[in-house]
Amino acid sequence: MTDLVDLHMHSSCSDGVFSPQELVAKAAQLRVTALAVCDHDNIDAVAPERKAGLDLGVQVISGVELSCVWGPYQDIHLLGYGFDSEHPPLGRALREFQAFRRQRNAKIVEKINHALEKHGRQPLNYEQVAQRAGGTVGRPHIAMELIELGHVKNMEEAFAKYLVPCNIAKRFFPVDEAIALIHAAGGVAVLAHPPYITRDQQAMAALLDELVAVGLQGVEVYNNGASCDEIEWYLTQARLRGLIATGGSDFHGMEDGGAELGKVRAIGAIPYNCFEALQQLLEELP
Repeated sequence: MTDLVDLHMHSSCSDGVFSPQELVAKAAQLRVTALAVCDHDNIDAVAPERKAGLDLGVQVISGVELSCVWGPYQDIHLLGYGFDSEHPPLGRALREFQAFRRQRNAKIVEKINHALEKHGRQPLNYEQVAQRAGGTVGRPHIAMELIELGHVKNMEEAFAKYLVPCNIAKRFFPVDEAIALIHAAGGVAVLAHPPYITRDQQAMAALLDELVAVGLQGVEVYNNGASCDEIEWYLTQARLRGLIATGGSDFHGMEDGGAELGKVRAIGAIPYNCFEALQQLLEELP
């Protein structure tokens, strides 16, 4: 069986189900021999995943997924790789982000409880939600608590019935600032799952040109939002601009028949040369 690579997965430090150690162990069992945990605006997983990687013989690169805005695009996700997780400006920026996120999720729970109480239903306990998360609380953790209390049957119903109507706007980095932050920490900046930004190829080509001009170095070509034809198109666009092609499952651990570690739906195994190209680029950085 071929060794696999997965450069985009989530742990319980953001909105994943498994702890960083559990995630690396699960990946190792599936022959994923190189990986990056890219939690949302959070790098708490870096130290424990590195230790687990050393123990289990898995190559681990530091990773993060930053929530960004740029022009008309209100939710661009930027992946950072290979950065120094002890870099002070990066740590400060993420701590500020996490403080805002804690307040945001507490307010979302307040709004959901108001809706529940209007119908005579048991409210959520935010401390229970935080305990379930084990790290940064995300909306999926709130959804899991709604399921646990019997208010909804599944994640889809939780979002449709409560989380979307009770949402509070997120905070975002301007994408050029996010790229500069990753660069300053010695890392590589890669655009995450481009189909979720726009499927208009002309608009995406223009966006890539703008992001390259502010320091973008790669595109997550192999992602679960892309068809075979789209993967080929993104690969061509990356090559035209001298960008590396990366790939990741975006595994959270709660997908029903969805993401599999080391694989994307359209083509199966993520090409191992994604990891090799990223390693080479990191080695070439000054």
